[in-house]
Amino acid sequence: MDLSFSAEDNAFREEVRSYLAENLPKQISDAVRNGTEQTKEMAEEWHAILNRKGWLATTWGVEFGGPGWTPVQKHIFEEECCRAYAPRIVPFGLNMLGPVLQAFGSKEQQDYYLPRILDGTDWWCQGYSEPGAGSDLASLKTRAVRDGDEYVINGQKTWTTLGQHANKIFCLCRTDPEAKQQEGISFILVDLDTPGIEMRPIRLIEGGHEVNEVFFTDVRVPVTNLVGEENKGWTIAKFLLTHERTGIAGVGFSMQSLEEVKALARKIRRGGRPLIQDPLFAARIAQAEIDLEAMKITNLRMLFKAQQQGAPGPETSILKIKGTVIHQELKDLARRALGPVAAPFPGSITDGNIMFGPEGTSNNAARYFNNRKTSIFGGSNEIQRNILTKTMLEL
Repeated sequence: MDLSFSAEDNAFREEVRSYLAENLPKQISDAVRNGTEQTKEMAEEWHAILNRKGWLATTWGVEFGGPGWTPVQKHIFEEECCRAYAPRIVPFGLNMLGPVLQAFGSKEQQDYYLPRILDGTDWWCQGYSEPGAGSDLASLKTRAVRDGDEYVINGQKTWTTLGQHANKIFCLCRTDPEAKQQEGISFILVDLDTPGIEMRPIRLIEGGHEVNEVFFTDVRVPVTNLVGEENKGWTIAKFLLTHERTGIAGVGFSMQSLEEVKALARKIRRGGRPLIQDPLFAARIAQAEIDLEAMKITNLRMLFKAQQQGAPGPETSILKIKGTVIHQELKDLARRALGPVAAPFPGSITDGNIMFGPEGTSNNAARYFNNRKTSIFGGSNEIQRNILTKTMLEL
């Protein structure tokens, strides 16, 4: 297997780089660079820019409105977006539900929902986790009971990312309580304007509002909103999570973070010399870079395999584990490099105009704390190790 990029791949990289330089709005890239909150309007503006180019739905086939890229082209695109400080594409409709509908949805569902995802009419959120069903997702208790041509849904979902912006949610619901855990679950699409739905914000440790909890009380949903077969939702759930875990690796974001840490270590002085010359700190940077290079090679190997087989396999758990650990280590190194400067300062103190550290570091502590979640969501790293031992090592 040749892990080097072809001439065509390098030409594509130049095309992406040029397009980003000409079309990525500065106010959006500045917000990403400085770690400030990215609004719904920013996400929608960036999505619309990419959609006009045909580059928004990177995981979709041409027949559904995607660019028809190879996995390697998708990797190059994500890498260049990170390099340019473009915002992460909101994944729930585009990278999660879109591929599910294309693989399991009816023709009517594809024709109705896919164009609305592309043009921004619908903003989707994910209804998987529950207070008692996180990594052990198959133990979920939200019920959907058939009543004529409708399902009546009761239960609770939690950690619903960006649900405050969404108008629709895709949910895993238990439709057969007598079946084994994985065999009685269905995948159902729900309009958040339906009576009986309440969404409450959850404030995170750094003070941000990124996630929510959602309550369903006698929520009536048309049976036509069922994706695939009733009680076969676990197959769809696993398919979706495989795509989610591939994206969680965030190779491009870690490459970006590594360069930021190196730049900080060259600027900041300790004991009269640049921090990059401190043996212990330099050793941690070196180890992180070694791990990142190994993960990049692993990622390319999996891209090659996906290119041959058409879908990622259980090895995506490796990317999820290593990707999140590396990214957390780099955020920790940046926090340690800045020292007290990394501490957050409320806007009422700084008036939003005072820069206490090097440019782009004013929200470093918030970014560090926010990234503690990455080794937990999408299936905790402990669960990922169990998946690997069962599916690959057959233990």
